[in-house]
Amino acid sequence: QVQLVESGGGLVQPGGSLRLSCAASGNIYTITVMNWYRQAPGNVRELVATIRDDGRTSVADSVTGRFFISKDNAKNTFYLEMNDLKREDAAVYYCNAAISTRSTWSSHTEYWGQGTQVTVWS
Repeated sequence: QVQLVESGGGLVQPGGSLRLSCAASGNIYTITVMNWYRQAPGNVRELVATIRDDGRTSVADSVTGRFFISKDNAKNTFYLEMNDLKREDAAVYYCNAAISTRSTWSSHTEYWGQGTQVTVWS
């Protein structure tokens, strides 16, 4: 069974930094795309950053220059480095990935983590 587990959230002051991790585990054949989303109370869930299996990345305009996405293929883990955090960055952050298993190698399924809370407050 495949699962994604986020970690690294917490309370940080404006201007501070956090590093989120998303660890994928289970009978994984390949991961083609990895995403970070966030959702604040009353808001829609928005895409924050993406990294593909070839290493290409993209980030939302609202976080460009501050947030960086990366991955460690050997660990099936990807990260979101968040710098210069602002109050509007406060949200539950979710990792998401398209994953195929060894038994269904030609078909990718979207998996979600349970989310990790990021609070920005002085």
